[in-house]
Amino acid sequence: MNISNAKNLIKELREQIGYHNKKYYEDDAPEIDDYEYDMMLRRLESIEAQFPELITDDSPTQKVGGSAAAKFKPVEHQVIMESLHDSFSHDEIRDFDRKVREQVHDVKYVVEPKVDGLSVSAEYIDGVFVRGSTRGDGVVGEDITENLRTIKSLPMHLTEEIPFLEVRGEVYMSNENFLSLVREQELNEEKPFKNPRNAAAGSLRQKDANITKKRNLDIVMFNIQRIKGKTVSCHKESLDYIKKLGFNVSPVYRTFDNIEDVIREIENLGDKRDSFPFSIDGAVVKVDSFAQRNEIGSTAKFPKWAEAFKYPPEEKETKLLRIDVNVGRTGALTPTAVFKPIQLAGTTVSRAVLHNEDMIREKDIRIGDTIIVRKAGEIIPEVVSVKQHNDDSIKFDMPSVCPSCGAQIIKEEGEVVLRCTNTQCPAQLLRHLIHFVSRDAMDIEGLGPAVLEQLVDSGMISSPVDIYYLQRDKLVSLERMGEKSADNLLSAVEKSKNKEFYRFIYALGIRHIGKGAAKLLVDAFPSIESIYSATVDDMANVDGFGAVMAQSVIDYFSIEQNKDLVRKLAECGLRMKAEKEVKGDIFKGKTFVLTGTLPTYNRQQMTEMIESQGGKVSGSVSKKTDFVLAGEDAGSKLVKAQNLGVNIISEDEFLKMYKNNGF
Repeated sequence: MNISNAKNLIKELREQIGYHNKKYYEDDAPEIDDYEYDMMLRRLESIEAQFPELITDDSPTQKVGGSAAAKFKPVEHQVIMESLHDSFSHDEIRDFDRKVREQVHDVKYVVEPKVDGLSVSAEYIDGVFVRGSTRGDGVVGEDITENLRTIKSLPMHLTEEIPFLEVRGEVYMSNENFLSLVREQELNEEKPFKNPRNAAAGSLRQKDANITKKRNLDIVMFNIQRIKGKTVSCHKESLDYIKKLGFNVSPVYRTFDNIEDVIREIENLGDKRDSFPFSIDGAVVKVDSFAQRNEIGSTAKFPKWAEAFKYPPEEKETKLLRIDVNVGRTGALTPTAVFKPIQLAGTTVSRAVLHNEDMIREKDIRIGDTIIVRKAGEIIPEVVSVKQHNDDSIKFDMPSVCPSCGAQIIKEEGEVVLRCTNTQCPAQLLRHLIHFVSRDAMDIEGLGPAVLEQLVDSGMISSPVDIYYLQRDKLVSLERMGEKSADNLLSAVEKSKNKEFYRFIYALGIRHIGKGAAKLLVDAFPSIESIYSATVDDMANVDGFGAVMAQSVIDYFSIEQNKDLVRKLAECGLRMKAEKEVKGDIFKGKTFVLTGTLPTYNRQQMTEMIESQGGKVSGSVSKKTDFVLAGEDAGSKLVKAQNLGVNIISEDEFLKMYKNNGF
């Protein structure tokens, strides 16, 4: 490679790494896995080693990856929070040992698991927690003091009133909490976190500390940055001491004086990685003596006295037996690979989500293939690729009807997923219930996802209607549901009956109809009857509504099961019309139909004026219609009114009636 080619390749790699650094450290939304990133950085290091004259201070090889975000107050670190150099082979660990022993003798190493989380600093004065910060770029981080206070495993008061202590640790989300969070995100139609590290980072760097608190984060400490009032001479001693002060430290940290024993310990930790409550992506080897560390020193980015061994993603071959199709909570059909069981990262796996039909086509996955499987972030199994098509391999086609209820399947424009069109599909029940009771919908406090799941599993709820027939004695029998909780829940259910009509429309979960769209719809058609009688054109003409939303509403109410659901909920006492403030009775008993574009007022304003005086606005013309208020470009409604002999008035004529208090 000549220097010209090297310049171009270095430029390209730096741009790619810079982009992925931002996605990983600042946005908490990585687009590639750690191993791909590590290999990209390793390639850049290799080229720069060949052409050292091309190394610059701003190269990703010379600085820590992240930077402080503007949404948090900056914190300047008095001791740089360095990164670690990575090794990917035993020979590289041996090379690290050789370089260390060239500078110091009688070396002892401490080996501990490398927790895959977010690196933070915690400061204490007289044993009391006073400030916490992220690593940032190693020199300047972010002040996340209030967020760290929400982590129960971080002590607010130490067991000794030591004058000053700054410790460095790793905030993580346990594997158990991560899987629970992903499941909740999927139920709430949110994009799930890719791995526990990003879940922890995304949770910790929230402006609202209450969100952080709900995520149940943990922390493990691994280093003393600064200390006053106490002298410690080596790493193991420091870990023993901060453990005594009340900090969580790594459950395993051992000392060795032989590099081959170090390598065996690295492999041992790798074999046991599934036994830790946190996700680990490697093992860390550190010189134990602080005096020797000072003698060895650091580069611009890494301490030369420590090395991280990164475990490569474990990949195994297996045979794809079949592809199951599951119906998600939003009606999305998700294919799942079922394969011969294999051991990955210490656990047995036999299934992996394939996400959608496009992924199957792109990877040309066929039933009977030999496939390569790995665990993304050491947690979630994924199919990496097809190794080979076998003689008995057959192509897979997605079903033409819903495998849960047999209803029609659609693929909407701009989407990659297929969806079941039946909103009453049993597979979608829990997701619909979660939406129905949510804060912006019927706002039934006490009916969270966990409680709803219990109620569904017990057979007490199979439809939103069943919520309004819940019985106190049966609720009390549920796990973690006491008498007071049951009473509060039933009170919230009763209170929800009087929620605004637009909330009810939003609660139905009609595709494309958010809270704002529900308000627009109800303002124009203030009762369930007027919504039923409106046409696509009527709805599409509502300012801010549009054809897609209009068609979605029409499609929803064209399904008899949906109308039956609304009827049953009305029988439960839920509000089925908007309560408008009536200022007078000028139009009492009169029905208006609006059509065309009015010169001064929009339809919403005109509807409010009519209803405020006791009148009713309908979406269609009939013999019962008293007035058709017509503007420019009035269409079929005007023609129908003319044919039926209905009174047709202009905006001016209407305003005269309105102002003159009569006809």
